[in-house]
Amino acid sequence: MQEATRLIAVRHGETAWNVDTRIQGHIDIGLNATGLWQAERAGQALADEDIGVIYASDLARAWQTAEAIARPHGLAVQPEPRLRERAFGHLEGMSFAEIESMLPDDARRWRERDPEFEPVGGESLLTFRDRVTHVAAELAARHPGQLVTLVAHGGVMDVLYRAATRQELQAPRTWQLGNAAINRMLWTPEGFSLVGWSDIAHLAADDTLDETTA
Repeated sequence: MQEATRLIAVRHGETAWNVDTRIQGHIDIGLNATGLWQAERAGQALADEDIGVIYASDLARAWQTAEAIARPHGLAVQPEPRLRERAFGHLEGMSFAEIESMLPDDARRWRERDPEFEPVGGESLLTFRDRVTHVAAELAARHPGQLVTLVAHGGVMDVLYRAATRQELQAPRTWQLGNAAINRMLWTPEGFSLVGWSDIAHLAADDTLDETTA
């Protein structure tokens, strides 16, 4: 029987667009000053963990966070574009208020978590879920018995939580997806299971935004 892979999944630190509730998706936005601090704090919090490998989305906000986590371990971050946020197509760059005002039908379908809703030029929740669960399982399977860190985005964290707790895509979200929160899971060929979620003890309690635009 294959030994379980331990997983630490970390959402990137804060960006200016998180503060502005603006959709980032695949647009490459770097961390703001708070986000850089959060990334460093996550790195310090995980400095004594026996991390064997770190994979990260190749978008700057995740990559900068991953580098801060990798530094104490002397590891090189491994790029994995399949860990990118959901592609939101024509909605990228818009704020929630702008979407509600200009594209009310898109806003409604997004708010209702319609699994088949595919923004023009973007991905449906179904496609996004399949991408994330496939790559996370693939990476975990490469490292049985090891501790693997995945640094990605709020939407990726949401998919992983749902996979680990067997929640449907349309289930209302009751869990936190804060910037630079530390989340822990196990993976075996049978799937993902939850160990711990949304550890923000390394951060100021009021200084981590819950996921909205990733």
